[in-house]
Amino acid sequence: MRRGNYGKDDRGVANMIEYILISGILMCLFVVMLLMVNTNFMEGPANTIAYSAFTDIGNGVSTRIVDTYAIAPAIGNISSHFDIPDEVAGQDYFVEIGNTAGDDPTAQTVTVWRSSISSSTAIAGIGSTLRAGGKTTGTGLNRISYDSEGF
Repeated sequence: MRRGNYGKDDRGVANMIEYILISGILMCLFVVMLLMVNTNFMEGPANTIAYSAFTDIGNGVSTRIVDTYAIAPAIGNISSHFDIPDEVAGQDYFVEIGNTAGDDPTAQTVTVWRSSISSSTAIAGIGSTLRAGGKTTGTGLNRISYDSEGF
């Protein structure tokens, strides 16, 4: 048996095994990092932007409801069309108007939500005197209606 050539031939195999092990570990770390990057660097800021947009949309809808109430006739009806963004951060959302936040029957709110993100805005000025209610989405034109006889 020749023992002198044993060490020289094993160096190439050892280098290859080292390369395969290090490459495998780096690939596993890369996959874990890709999964974490999506959550931390993409979804987090998108949810923050969506919450801010939902707050702005809720304030706008609340203002339109109060404006419609302010010019509403004593006898008769009035209707107003308005447009809100179709999508926020590339996704649809819902708008609910009424007593959606809390147990107080006089509290009227505009709640804008999607999945786990929600923003509630009070309808200032008409909460205790007038009942407002309804649901809509951001798609298309939306309408606010007032009828002195009720709906």
